[in-house]
Amino acid sequence: MKSVSSAAVAVYFVLAACFVLPAARAADEPKWNEVHSTHFHVITDAGDKRGREVALRMEQMRAVFGQLLMRDKLKMSVPITVVALRSDKHYGFIAPTKQNMAKAFFVPGADRVYIVLNLFEQDPWRAVAHPLAHYFLNYNYPPAQGWFDEGMAEYFGSIHVDNKGVDIGADPELGAEWFEDAFENLTRNPNAPQSLTQLLSSPVWISMPDLFTMKHDGSGAREGTHHTLYYAQSWMVVHYLINKNKMSEVGTYFDLVLNQKVPVEKAMVQAFDLSPAQMEQAVRAYFNGLPSLGIAMDRSKQPNVEGDNADVAQPYHQDVPFGPDDLGMTVNQITDAEARAMIDDVMARIPERHDQAVHELKELTDDIKDNEAARRALAWDHIQRKEFEAAADELDRASELDPKDPWIWYYRAVLKYRRAQSTGHEIEGLANMMQDLKASLDWYPEFAEAYNMLGVARIEGGGLISALDAERLAISYSPRNLEYQFNLGQIYVSGKKWDQARDLFTRLKGSRDAHVAAAAKRQLEDLATLQKYGIRPEHAGQGAQTPAGAASAPAAVVSSGGDEDEESDTPPKPAPPKPGTTGPVQNLKGKLVASDCSRSPEAVVTFLVGMKTYKLHTGDYKTLLVIGEDQFSCEWRNRIASVNYRAVGNAGGELVSLELQ
Repeated sequence: MKSVSSAAVAVYFVLAACFVLPAARAADEPKWNEVHSTHFHVITDAGDKRGREVALRMEQMRAVFGQLLMRDKLKMSVPITVVALRSDKHYGFIAPTKQNMAKAFFVPGADRVYIVLNLFEQDPWRAVAHPLAHYFLNYNYPPAQGWFDEGMAEYFGSIHVDNKGVDIGADPELGAEWFEDAFENLTRNPNAPQSLTQLLSSPVWISMPDLFTMKHDGSGAREGTHHTLYYAQSWMVVHYLINKNKMSEVGTYFDLVLNQKVPVEKAMVQAFDLSPAQMEQAVRAYFNGLPSLGIAMDRSKQPNVEGDNADVAQPYHQDVPFGPDDLGMTVNQITDAEARAMIDDVMARIPERHDQAVHELKELTDDIKDNEAARRALAWDHIQRKEFEAAADELDRASELDPKDPWIWYYRAVLKYRRAQSTGHEIEGLANMMQDLKASLDWYPEFAEAYNMLGVARIEGGGLISALDAERLAISYSPRNLEYQFNLGQIYVSGKKWDQARDLFTRLKGSRDAHVAAAAKRQLEDLATLQKYGIRPEHAGQGAQTPAGAASAPAAVVSSGGDEDEESDTPPKPAPPKPGTTGPVQNLKGKLVASDCSRSPEAVVTFLVGMKTYKLHTGDYKTLLVIGEDQFSCEWRNRIASVNYRAVGNAGGELVSLELQ
């Protein structure tokens, strides 16, 4: 018993030494720094210089991904904080068990994303390139198919960036088969998984139609092993498309398949001018023309090769987007208690570390000095567990310590929103919630969830136009979020915009998310009664169905304005389809001469093809599918473009999508 107690005490002091840094420590022991670059917040115990390097590499990786997507600007709709630890031991105490030997790990969240780096390893930021790619795709690219998302993430996963340049295109899943044990003996791992290059060397590939239609969650939220032919072939298809300058054609393909419901084989021919068989042949030929992949694979099987095939050139090299002298940063020191609270916040989001983290957070708040960062971390944990009273108490105490912390403003709004969702009641403290959200957006203008909550709050307060503006901004910052689209449909219903609501819910009814599809179907079933009587039909034993996280649908909808619909004893006859809502989709390539937005949100685009001028209309330019730019602009003049539209008359039509060159 005595030896066990001694061991427990020893473990306690090891943990304490890692995270409770005493005031009497040596003067030369590194303090905690926080580095703010344009898009990343870094905290580190590795010193000022190393913290700046981490921020620089993250910014460079972000810029490279923007180039891959052909975007001048990338949206970061959830803030990212990077925790960079100098000690391999410190990293091991925080990391999930399955990632304890990794160089880094990625912790997603609805409020913020954490990236934890082990600076004891070389270039640890490369280890989070794959999940970081999913993050950028989710907020900057319209809904796509799984092969594209995983192919992009795998391609980006090979990135190596330093001040000399960017190397990319190598096999991201290639690892050495031989390793050195504790006695410096070389041992081969007989269970080493096949690399992507080795998988693609097989004579049998998945057919292109099967690859493109295979169901796969491309969000990055649920991933298994990457050592499969699906990942390998997706990687090589994207490899081919990027380096053959076909990314604009990818946008055309997804418009055809996902919006116009064109069969995959036909869409491939229309978009890429290749049949599925021809495309497979082209990708195979491209793969065989990359000799560095085979060289690196052969070297990985040799017992006398050190390192990570670093001396094998990657397929592509380009100049670095910018260097250390081109990037502005601010560096501040933070206290050990603040750093510990941040680390505990990370750990509280990891199931196996949760209880330990909450215990340590409570220790920080029990200290005589208290700890504002620990209070808000506990508040967020309570919100996630629907312990709303406890969350409110923690936020009140945190606000007393630092009323200017923007995280407190944001968490107070989330608390009100989540409580209303959970109870089905109206939002309490609506005016204060909107004030907190506006302050949060002044602090972080790209916060998609803040815009979503603001849209829901505004429609509850009776502001239809401002609610529409906020919800559309939420969708623009998170184009794949189905909850935001569902909430937009609810706002349309509240404003009696029946056609827009019907179109939107019809699209959502076809969603792969079964819960969203069922909720959208219920909304469509209720629309006729709502439009006629202003109330929802009652469903025995059931409440209104909404997607997870969406604002609860009220039993009766209060109009925000407009004339009341006349009642009638006979059911209304279905209205004839509006011109431009049916019929085949046609394509034009030419010049966008001007845009008339005088009847916003409607717009009329003047489009010149040869000597003929077309007038193309959209009922809402803010939700129009735009490829090549973030969103439609009424200021565009004389831009080379292509459009998909449904004809109305000889020289007019309704826009389906717009792609700028």
